[in-house]
Amino acid sequence: MTVLDDIIAGVREDLEERRRTVSLDELKEKVSSVSPARDAVSALRGPDRETVEIIAEVKRASPSAGDLSRIAEPADLAHEYEAGGAAAISVLTESRRFKGSLEDLDAVRTEVSIPILRKDFTVDPYMIWEARAHGADLVLLIVAALSDDELRDYLELTHRLGMNAIVEAHTVEEIERAAAVGARIVGVNVRNLKTLETDKQHFANLASHLPEGPVIVAESGVAEPSDVATYGSQGAEAVLVGEALVKHSDPREAVGEFKNQGRKARAAYLGEKEAEHGE
Repeated sequence: MTVLDDIIAGVREDLEERRRTVSLDELKEKVSSVSPARDAVSALRGPDRETVEIIAEVKRASPSAGDLSRIAEPADLAHEYEAGGAAAISVLTESRRFKGSLEDLDAVRTEVSIPILRKDFTVDPYMIWEARAHGADLVLLIVAALSDDELRDYLELTHRLGMNAIVEAHTVEEIERAAAVGARIVGVNVRNLKTLETDKQHFANLASHLPEGPVIVAESGVAEPSDVATYGSQGAEAVLVGEALVKHSDPREAVGEFKNQGRKARAAYLGEKEAEHGE
């Protein structure tokens, strides 16, 4: 059994417990009264497409690093992220390995006006309805965890509810599967979720296979601003940053610095693309 298989087994158990407490019909009723989802595609593209946008993560722990931060007030941390210029907030809701919760998502939703990603291992349509009921604007769909039919159906439901999804890939085949179902946002995770190994070069290795059209997000492997710059120079339009922000003494300042470094790299990347096309 891989690490991903083990995590998903726990996610399914916890899902069944929540389903016994709150029915799907109750979730649908709640969704009918929730404010419309925010436009995450536009937020991650930025106003001029010349900046590497930051998805800043509220993340207490991870399977690879253990406990990261106590995060007494998730809303306060999210506020600092937004003030620093984050385009979106990612909130871990998986409880066993990441020590997250839907309560964290609720707290952040009340504090920020930018899009929120419910970061979890989506394995059932119930979780998509659940995300929207709690005010999420984005969900995560991991290609390696879903069949083609599930991926297509879950993405269609996500769009029907007005949300968007980061469709996460780790291989060329998974990128092709993400493109085939019409993903509007494609994430490349440089961490192999089956082994937890991280290779920062992995994004560059896959860059030439990324489709044109979807927003491209780089995930994992960010320790400092130069990592954001590297991803930006390789074509990333947004970068998801977790551990480096939650452990930083000044997360607001850190987001600003990440964006500053990313902007320079993105400008250079776009200049190279224009030169290639003779524009």
